[in-house]
Order: sequence, then C-alpha cells, then structure tokens
Amino acid sequence: MNVRTTPRQVFRCIEATKDTITSPLPSCCIGHGTSCCLHRATQLACCNADVTRHTDSHKELKNTMAATPAIKAIDAVVNIWTPEALSHRPDWKDGFFAGKVKAKSPMSSITLEQMLARMETAGIERAFLVAARTGRLGLPGSYHMPYEVVARACEQYPGRFFGLAGVDPTQGMDGVRALEDAVKNMGFIGAHAYPHWFELAPDHAKWYPLYAKCVELDIPLMTQVGQSLIYSPDQRLRSVGRPITLDAVACDFPELKLLGIHVGIPWHDEMIAMAWKHENVCIVADAHSPKYWPDSFVKYINSFGQNKVIFGTDFPVLDFERTMNEVLALGLKPEVLPKFLRGNAERIFKLKA
Repeated sequence: MNVRTTPRQVFRCIEATKDTITSPLPSCCIGHGTSCCLHRATQLACCNADVTRHTDSHKELKNTMAATPAIKAIDAVVNIWTPEALSHRPDWKDGFFAGKVKAKSPMSSITLEQMLARMETAGIERAFLVAARTGRLGLPGSYHMPYEVVARACEQYPGRFFGLAGVDPTQGMDGVRALEDAVKNMGFIGAHAYPHWFELAPDHAKWYPLYAKCVELDIPLMTQVGQSLIYSPDQRLRSVGRPITLDAVACDFPELKLLGIHVGIPWHDEMIAMAWKHENVCIVADAHSPKYWPDSFVKYINSFGQNKVIFGTDFPVLDFERTMNEVLALGLKPEVLPKFLRGNAERIFKLKA
C-alpha cells in the first residue's frame, strides 16, 4: 500500500461507510488522534482483497506511523463562538453558515471548554481566535468583535488560545493605535483583515498604515484572498481580494509577514505564484474542505511549498475533526505533515514549541 495516495483515494468510501466501521483501533494508531482515519482507509481499501495483501498493507502503514510522532496541530483561523461572542455578531450568521456554506458544526453557541474538547478529539492543541472587523459599523451585516472578548479567552486558557486582531482600514490612525494596544497590552500575536468587507483590495492605500504598524510590531497579518460570498443579502460585496494584489504589498513591505487565507480559490494558482515569488508571503489553508482542494495546491504543500502553508479550519465553517481527517487522507509526506499542521505556524508567529 502506498500510504501517500491510497487514503486519499478511498476517503470517499470512508465518508460513505464510516458509521459501519466499528473495529477497535490497532496499537499503531493509539496516540495519533484522528490518524486512525488512515487505519480505516486501510480497512476499506483492503476489504475485498486477500488477507496477505491486507496484512502487508497494514504493516507498511504501521511502520510509517510508528516513525511519525503524534502531531499536536495548530488551527490558525478559528471564530470564537461563545454566547458572549455571538451577541456581537449579526443575525445573518445562521442562514449563511448553515445554508450557504453547509457548515456541519452546530450554529448554537459553545463554551470555550466545549471548543477545547472538540479540538482535543481532533488532535488540535492550539487555536488562533479572530476578533474580526467586518466592514464599517452601521452598515448592514457589519460587526466588530471586541478585542476584549478574545483577550479574555486567551487569558483563561494561555497556551491554547491566541488572539488575532481584526483591523478596519477606514478608522485611520485610531485603528492603528487600537492594533498596537491589542498587541502590546492584550497579548495578540497577529492582525487579521477582510478586504472584501470594506471593498478595498489589499493593495489599497488605506491598508498601508496598518501594514507599517505590523512591521513595527513584528507581527504577521492575515488577509482574505479569493472569492468572497454574499454574507448578508442587505450588503452584497465584491470579490476584491485577488491574490495578485498581494504583489504590490509584498514589494512595498518586504518585512511584512503576509498570509493569504482561504487558499485563494478560485485563483489558487495565483496565490501559489505570490508565495513562490515573495519570501514574506505565505498561505493559510482554511475555509475550504481539504478533500476538494485543487491538485496543484496539494502538490504545492507536498513539495516546494512545504514551508509556506499552514493549517486552519475557519471554524465553524469547517469542523475540527472532519478537517483533520480529510488532511490526513491527503497522504502528505511524513516530513511535510508536521510542518503543515504545526511547525510553519510556530515559526511564522514565533510561538514556543
């Protein structure tokens, strides 16, 4: 069995028959969290094969997993979903998450403890919580998650939750000062931007003071790239985040650690080109189900982009456990998977192991 490809090929079978798989995990899977999905893949791939073939396949899988220590993943994009946090979000969230993006996670609130339990089940140790800024306040569908909501979660569970400060380019220097305060006095580790919510492309001049402050503070900035959706029918937003717009930003701010989130779909090859061209540009693989990632993106992660892409879910857009299962089913190389799930995020955000 070629463990780099077979799990991906049979993952559709796992999804279709997962409720019927009841056999216990073998000893090789214990301690690997959701890596057990690879064992399930082996079972399904071999269910109609002879016993010898199954044994040989599982031996190869066992040897591969034995040589790979359990990875405690870092989820780089997570929406805080506590009752307090949801009180600051508009009503469009239910129809959008459950309807448009077909999110499987419950739309009702969950406590921080419940979120940590879900993460633990999935094999995720740390999460970056986004204090989002979605458009100017007062516009239909727009909201600003108070920094304090995320800061309290990070204070309550240090080492498990880390804050990303959403930024609003229309606030001018007030927004710049708020970002600085979030980093210096609240412990936030990065900034987060939603260009489409402001209909200002990433290379628009209004973003530049925030980029300069990120360089000064030595923090990464995430910015959504790719197609935007219609989040609220009362405010239809243009897709202004073409990855190519990061080119000018990276040229003007070569010291800025710039991360394009949401893969860049449908312009993912454009996003790959930007990450290849610029040393300071990386990609966050979130919000899109891994089993539907374009082949070119998977190949990039698994080859010359192995140091440039980090894992995320955009929870509750994607469920923690489902996403981890799908990532493991991609068959990434043993030397690549730890970088993708943890190492790259630790390096880029300067986190302690």
